[in-house]
Amino acid sequence: MNYTANESRYDNGMKYERCGNSGVLLPKVSLGFWHNFGGVDPYERSREITRYAFDHGITHFDLANNYGPPYGSAEETLGRLMQEDFAPYRDELFISTKAGYDMWPGPYGNWGSRKYLMASLDQSLRRMHLDYVDLFYSHRFDPETPIEETLQAMVDIVRQGKALYLGISRWPADALSKAIDYLAERDTPLLIFQDKLNMLNRAPETNGTLELCKSRGVGFISFSPLAQGLLTDRYLQGIPTDSRMAKEKFLRKDMLTEELFNQLQEWNEEAKKCGQTLAEKALRWILNHEGVTSVLVGASSVAQLEKNLKAME
Repeated sequence: MNYTANESRYDNGMKYERCGNSGVLLPKVSLGFWHNFGGVDPYERSREITRYAFDHGITHFDLANNYGPPYGSAEETLGRLMQEDFAPYRDELFISTKAGYDMWPGPYGNWGSRKYLMASLDQSLRRMHLDYVDLFYSHRFDPETPIEETLQAMVDIVRQGKALYLGISRWPADALSKAIDYLAERDTPLLIFQDKLNMLNRAPETNGTLELCKSRGVGFISFSPLAQGLLTDRYLQGIPTDSRMAKEKFLRKDMLTEELFNQLQEWNEEAKKCGQTLAEKALRWILNHEGVTSVLVGASSVAQLEKNLKAME
């Protein structure tokens, strides 16, 4: 069935935030393709989630070369979506991808060399059926490659027209500061920094990266805002047998200590007093931080995404 976007997509309550000192406005809630969009996932479900997101004002789709599983398949899903649904809306979308983690065998399929970053982005563009991405990230800091090599490759990617903006994910603060200077001096300023920030992981607050981004005019986007489901009602009664924690997939059983369990109960009671779910409280906690541009949410269903969007209300 042909897709026609909701004509009221920009009137459904989504708010947009300026990203640092740039001209870019990002939705306060962005859609992450880390989980649920791979080759192992039902395409029609991924399609329903993405259509619902765009129909409700989510214009930013966040990917990486190795999202799946298998690696590359989340980008392939987006490529199919672009061909079948979203090609007419390309200029309304802000699409990002990343390179930095292992992607293919051998010495050139990992980390931060010029060889890897440029080859990876070329592959990503083919998978997504795109001429360019709006945002290209270095997915992690490479301590073995000269920082200038990684950053110059990113500068050249912009100059080649393969990306409009540059981002960095999870670099240490001192390297991030150098990157901000290097990119600004070459007229390809850093647009955004991505890191894990949630009520259980406040590292960007404590290690200075959030303040650094604010002071230098760089946007900040949070991933894993619900701590892989810990900050939802999923674990309020213990560990469900079908949960990530039960399968020890991204979450270990020993993480749910008595202290953490009691903290989740306390936060849940606070949320209920405000007429919220724990997940809504967790998302609002992030969005209320000065300097946070957007929060990346995943979704395994339209219903789950709908719940997450209530944090905007």
